[in-house]
Amino acid sequence: MSDHPVVEWTSSASWAMVEDKFSPYAKETLARLIKFMEDDILPAIKVAHAQLPDDPNTRWKTVIPIIEELKVKAKKLGLWNLFLSKAHYPEFGVPLTNLEYAVMAEILGRGGHFAPQAVNCSAPDTGNMEVLARYANREQQQKWLIPLLNGEIRSAFAMTEKHVASSDATNIRTSLRREGDEIVINGHKWWISGAGDPRCKVHLVLGKSDPGNKSAYHQQSIVLVPADTPGVKIIRPMKVFGYDDAPEGHCEIIYDNVRVPVSNLVLGWGKGFEIIQGRLGPGRIHHCMRSIGAAQNALDTMLQRVTDPAKKTFGKFLYEHGTVIADIAKSRAEIEGARLLVLSAALQIDKVKAKGALKEIGIAKFVVPSMALEVIDRAMQSFGAEGLSQDQELASAWAGLRTLRIADGPDAVHIQQVGLKELKRAPALVQKNLEIKKKQALLMEKAGVKAHL
Repeated sequence: MSDHPVVEWTSSASWAMVEDKFSPYAKETLARLIKFMEDDILPAIKVAHAQLPDDPNTRWKTVIPIIEELKVKAKKLGLWNLFLSKAHYPEFGVPLTNLEYAVMAEILGRGGHFAPQAVNCSAPDTGNMEVLARYANREQQQKWLIPLLNGEIRSAFAMTEKHVASSDATNIRTSLRREGDEIVINGHKWWISGAGDPRCKVHLVLGKSDPGNKSAYHQQSIVLVPADTPGVKIIRPMKVFGYDDAPEGHCEIIYDNVRVPVSNLVLGWGKGFEIIQGRLGPGRIHHCMRSIGAAQNALDTMLQRVTDPAKKTFGKFLYEHGTVIADIAKSRAEIEGARLLVLSAALQIDKVKAKGALKEIGIAKFVVPSMALEVIDRAMQSFGAEGLSQDQELASAWAGLRTLRIADGPDAVHIQQVGLKELKRAPALVQKNLEIKKKQALLMEKAGVKAHL
């Protein structure tokens, strides 16, 4: 059995499957990350919540001091931008594979949305950094990517729109119109994560630049919009089951005759759909990685609750009642299965990039969040009313995970895509079965066995 500290955070079986695929650098980085979580991040979470004011006049202007302190420590420890693989981004990345980062992201998932921020691995910045690293020109990278990589600014990705079904990106109505050396943007977006943060300095805006194009997938473009550009109007932060996720938030935004230079166009006209496909693949799997950690954390919390002598009822530990032991076993099994899905998808991304791993990513995307929701729900039940309150992290974790069944493509879309991919296997299966039956018929004839139809 491995003596790496990760076995106490995940499982010895899953680690045994991937340990030989980890470089010495990755193993050492993972050990450092675990120690950083134990010594610094997890003890700081309640402080971070306390440092975020309830007063709306200051709440959305606050940069949480202890998170900034953690970022300084993380940089010194070399725990920074862990998501950005050098194999895919040689100039900007770190020497970690997606598989190696998958295990690290699970660890970070135990720290809610604060832990990824501490090591500059939080959405939507991760996806935006990948877009800029892959598609932006040198000038755009210098202006926006470098400050993001340094953790000096934050960003938003503006795709979802209020008045259309945005799960189909071809429905996007926001207008990108060229006028001379400028692009004029008009549109109404919402659920734009990160836009409420006082450090948010740039929006990556997806809009329609060529609505008459015969190809529905070449009508969209992406443009970089500085957050302080005249006409960028943040209407309100949206709430998820009452949570506002300040100070980043998920904002409703109107772009009212916003003007930016043509040089702010990313990659070229009509390249928007290509860019979002490249962006969403890794982002989807990052969410799944962290969701495994959130589920594991909920199970660990439940185990402590049901074995607490102070919480006995009718003279028995909670685990001695009803189906509690069965619930624990189900959660353990579901986490193990989901983790293997995520590790498999991460390995495929390393081998064939995100585009070649769409099936594996899609399966993980609709399986993992639902699994994590079930696990957290069982944990909440073991706590009774306390499990639904602000005194435990379970309710907020559940609310955040519930959004993942919609964000980055709803479950139904991924299920449909995976099902259609499976159906494409049918002709080859039929042909293979016919060949086997032919061989079977020859053997039966040779053996003098009569076929029964």
